[in-house]
Amino acid sequence: MLLFKPEHVEPIITGNKTQTRRIWKKQRAKVGSVHLAKTKMLSTEYFAKLKILDVKQERLGDITEADAQAEGGYTVDTFRDVWTLINGSCELDTMVYVVTFERVEDA
Repeated sequence: MLLFKPEHVEPIITGNKTQTRRIWKKQRAKVGSVHLAKTKMLSTEYFAKLKILDVKQERLGDITEADAQAEGGYTVDTFRDVWTLINGSCELDTMVYVVTFERVEDA
């Protein structure tokens, strides 16, 4: 399962958001696995199934313009603003997991 803010539902469904950055103590997603995308932790409802295409670690400050676009159509500056709203601050040296995914249909 991967949790997302409600404002990220539409960009994921339309394919405009294909990447997410997470502050995890250890990697929680493996390439090839499929995760349910939800907006509420304990809910059984999900809005998409996401196949993990790549997982890597990098500094938060290393995000490129292409990565910011993959995060939902942002510029780097706008991504940093959104990150701050969600996480409280945007420390550029923070190590994050970068998860690249694609939406898959129900089998």
